[in-house]
Amino acid sequence: MNYQISPVGVIRSPYKEKFAVPRQPGLVPSARSELILQGEANAIEAVRGIEQFSHLWLLFLFDQNLEAGWRPTVRPPRLGGNERIGVFASRATFRPNGIGMSAVELLGVRQKGSDVILDLGGVDLVDGTPIIDIKPYIPYSDSLTQARGGFAHDQPDTLAVEFSEQAERQLTGKQLARQRAVIEEVLAQDPRPAYKKGKQDEKEYAVHLFDYNVKFIVQNDRVTVTALDKPIRK
Repeated sequence: MNYQISPVGVIRSPYKEKFAVPRQPGLVPSARSELILQGEANAIEAVRGIEQFSHLWLLFLFDQNLEAGWRPTVRPPRLGGNERIGVFASRATFRPNGIGMSAVELLGVRQKGSDVILDLGGVDLVDGTPIIDIKPYIPYSDSLTQARGGFAHDQPDTLAVEFSEQAERQLTGKQLARQRAVIEEVLAQDPRPAYKKGKQDEKEYAVHLFDYNVKFIVQNDRVTVTALDKPIRK
C-alpha cells in the first residue's frame, strides 16, 4: 500500500547546504531556526499548549536525497567512513522512506502576518527541509538513562576553531556574536569526510552558512577560518 504525506511546515535555518550540517541535533546550541507552519496546519489552534514543553520531536523528509534511492548498508562517519553496517542500525540520510527525526529546543511561538512560527534551537536541518510532523518531547519516556548508544554512545570530540585576521574583518552585521558562535560550533565538529580525520590535509574547504561562504582549513587538530566571502546577494 502507498500513502501520501503532506508537510506541515518548513524549516528556515543557517545551513544552506548539506555539507557541515551537524550530524545530530543539539551539537550547535547557538544556532537558531524557524519552523513556519503551512497549509491546514498553519493555524494557531494547532500549537495551543505547546509552550509548556521545552523540547519537541520533529519528523522530517530528507528531501534532497529522495531521488538517489537507498542501500541496505551504509558507512557511518563515526566508524571512519569505511566500515559498513545496516541502514536501520544508523541514522543515515539515505533511507527507504527518507524520514528523519530530531529532538530540538522550543524557544517560543509567534505569529507573523498569517504565518504561525515556532522558534527553535539546536536544529540539525538544512534550510528548506519539509517537516511532516511535530510531537512534544516527554522526558520520562523519551530520555532513557540506561540506554546503550552503540558506536555513537558518546558525543564526538571537537576541534579548536580560530579566525584569521581577514575573516575577523569580514564578519559583520547585527547578529555578529551569534553568527560567530554558530560558525565556531559547526566547524568544531570537523565536517570534512570521515576518512580525512587524523591525516595531513592541505585542502581549503568552504561551507555556506547564513549568507557567508565560510572558507576554512584543518591542520594539527585546529580549524582556521581563512575567509568569509561577502554576503551572497539573492
